[in-house]
Amino acid sequence: MQKANKLSLVGIGYRPLSARAHVVVKSAGVLLASSRLLDVFKRYDEYEAVKDRIQVIDSVPGTIAHIRERISPDASGSLVLLASGDPLFFGIGRRMVEEFGKERIEIIPDLSSMQEAFARINAPWDDAFCISVHGGPEIAKRRALPYEVKDIPWLMRKYPKIAVLTDRQNNPALIAGEIGTAPTEVRDGITLYVCGRLGYDDERIWTGTVGEAAGMTFPEPNVMIILRTASGERSREIGFGLREDELEHRDGMITKDDVRAVSIHKLRLPMQGLLWDIGAGSGSVAIEAARLAPGLTVIAVERDEVQTTRIRANKMKFDARNLRIVEGPAPDALTDLAAPDRVFIGGSGGRLAEIVELASRKMEAGIIVINAATLETLQEGIAALERFGFAADVSEVSVSRSKIVAGKRMMSAMNPVFIVKGERG
Repeated sequence: MQKANKLSLVGIGYRPLSARAHVVVKSAGVLLASSRLLDVFKRYDEYEAVKDRIQVIDSVPGTIAHIRERISPDASGSLVLLASGDPLFFGIGRRMVEEFGKERIEIIPDLSSMQEAFARINAPWDDAFCISVHGGPEIAKRRALPYEVKDIPWLMRKYPKIAVLTDRQNNPALIAGEIGTAPTEVRDGITLYVCGRLGYDDERIWTGTVGEAAGMTFPEPNVMIILRTASGERSREIGFGLREDELEHRDGMITKDDVRAVSIHKLRLPMQGLLWDIGAGSGSVAIEAARLAPGLTVIAVERDEVQTTRIRANKMKFDARNLRIVEGPAPDALTDLAAPDRVFIGGSGGRLAEIVELASRKMEAGIIVINAATLETLQEGIAALERFGFAADVSEVSVSRSKIVAGKRMMSAMNPVFIVKGERG
């Protein structure tokens, strides 16, 4: 078997090979391609000269295994993997870099299918939110994708222009059907485009409504573009700054707007990862965090069944699909949860130190924020954080709100809240 010391990824599909790609392909000892990409490559001028060196492998694990057998630092040959479009844009490039390292790979991209799709409908794409639900036949890979079809209506609330790289299972009809289950205010003003078989002789661009697309079959492969004309109602939708009176809660038992804002700022929410909201109450912090970072998984932990009912109501009202609810007392309810990147503790049931200890064992690095209404809780929180290796600092939030008394506006002070932040790593 001929060995190679380097792997070249050459994107194809939309334009003739560049001068560099031409040289790489012509000099390759072996070219690997899927059946679909072989059909595409047959249209290229270089095909006839290299066709006897092409090997067809239709699975990613099979391709990786084959490359691993051939790659050797002591070899001198060259190995080319033909890829679709831009290998680093929802393509095989990421996986190849992870498997073989940047130093052993050269990537020569073509245009991306999403770039081509937006060009076909004459729409700019520098402001588009691009996602992939293209998982192929590998179930494990599909589950690793950051977004699923069911997330698309939720993403539409935030992004008026979404491009979706689909596949045979997660197809435009399925996506349209999911959009059709969304509230009217989300579905209104939607135009769909399906750009099928881009770069092929039978390329087809379809445009229509959600209802029309839900019952159709589209040529594959395809890219789906969702354009939403922002209505007045949607343009007024709040991204950050939910008011207490907009959330279901009990007798003022809710993290007040001002305190919530500072607490969330202290958490420095990552765009992806896991946040625990412990003693979530009505879920105000969890809901606001989930809306701010759609790629973040938020788990609201609450022992009171009445309160968990309120959290569910608030979750539905604000369509916080990345929010999970765990009913039970902390720290017992935390034992089986995945390691968090951030922890917010709004209530501890008298077990604050135990909660911090368990969280500290789970998380290698991250931030814990504690809301303390009493000096005793403040002292306990600082001590627990420092005991388990967190650098602690404290902010006191003292807020006065105006109220009308005898026709005059006066300020009324609220109880101060101590916000304790612990950071490690």
